[in-house]
Amino acid sequence: MSHDDGWPADRIDTENAHSARIYDYILGGKDYYPADKEAGDAMAQEWPALPIHMRANRDFMNRAVRYLAQEAGIRQFLDIGTGIPTSPNLHEIAQAVAPDSRVVYVDNDPIVLTLSQGLLASTPQGMTSYIEADMLDPDTILGAPELRETLDLGKPVALTVIAIVHFLLDEHDAPGIVSRLLEPLPSGSYLAMSIGTADFAPDEVARVAREYAARDMPMRLRTHAEAGRFFEGLDLVEPGIVQVHKWRPDATGSGMAQNTTDSADIKDSDIAMYGAVARKP
Repeated sequence: MSHDDGWPADRIDTENAHSARIYDYILGGKDYYPADKEAGDAMAQEWPALPIHMRANRDFMNRAVRYLAQEAGIRQFLDIGTGIPTSPNLHEIAQAVAPDSRVVYVDNDPIVLTLSQGLLASTPQGMTSYIEADMLDPDTILGAPELRETLDLGKPVALTVIAIVHFLLDEHDAPGIVSRLLEPLPSGSYLAMSIGTADFAPDEVARVAREYAARDMPMRLRTHAEAGRFFEGLDLVEPGIVQVHKWRPDATGSGMAQNTTDSADIKDSDIAMYGAVARKP
């Protein structure tokens, strides 16, 4: 991994695996270290479907954002737990539909900040910004000047929380955090989420979770009913809360997605993530 751009290497823990870099490695990216490759290989050994699962989650994000921009008419996005920029980024998908779309990215990992140039390459008509903050501190996110400078909270905003809440344990009250982030967003805003589950491959996913936990990344996987708690008081968009590969699989996504997998070829047991989109009434 190159540091030619003068990244603050002293802030990046290269010795221990990190969830965002494992995800990047599994997706075929380049922004990972040996510890991340070792972890990803160990996890895929335990569950060979892991790459299929991770690509399906990424494809869900593509389709959900395109739906929000194209069908729901959303022009503002608040993306929590952004992760390492993997093209197409959320703003690329939204701005391909509506060039004036505005996006605020949020992550607490220094490596994301060092790579954030890829997150900030907005169209001239739109705008993107980046907040280094932790999802566990929603008030800091909501109070950040970058958010208020980029988004107009008098108009609908899509809150996207993709593949992150399985790293929030019961004591963190993940549904409460998501509710707090939704609170200042006006009627007509949306929530798009993917939520880790062991409902469909319990043994295999449990082994992957143990690999994460062994690297100080404990996980809280949720049932369908538990996933539903995030959407209480909201109006679910059809088809509701389903495995990510079953959420509007016929949609074309961004037209820019890479390494996509035909949902018709995916077995339910290969997917450990629920996905849904819902509107705030």
